[in-house]
Amino acid sequence: MPIELRPFTESDYPAAHALWQLTPEVGLSAADEPDAMARFLRRNPGMSHVAWDGDRLVSTILCGHDGRRGLIHHLVVAESHRRQGLGQQLVRLALAELKQAGIDKCHLLVFRDNATGMNFWLAVAATERMELALFSLPTAPA
Repeated sequence: MPIELRPFTESDYPAAHALWQLTPEVGLSAADEPDAMARFLRRNPGMSHVAWDGDRLVSTILCGHDGRRGLIHHLVVAESHRRQGLGQQLVRLALAELKQAGIDKCHLLVFRDNATGMNFWLAVAATERMELALFSLPTAPA
């Protein structure tokens, strides 16, 4: 049975969250809880995708935009399905969705100690932006 690539739906969430939890390189937070994920998917319809191998979810990509720039989160491929081009297929799908929406650039975040992720993004011709620094602020005052 071929691998099925399709848009990420709310019903995919439990399997996706389980896959993310099994992937040490993925950082999870409150933004990955069911309600937040449902908001993200509704705000960015058809941009995130999943890959199913029969009844097993084997890959995810979350993609969205703010009207100006795209952002990719949680590109994950199960260890058993790596090095088969699945991650590259999902990236191409996400970038095509962004292009169709009029977005000309996409950013992504990778933990510096995630050698697998860093190597993947370099292999698909992503540019590491050394001149930028990432800052975060909570929306509620401390």
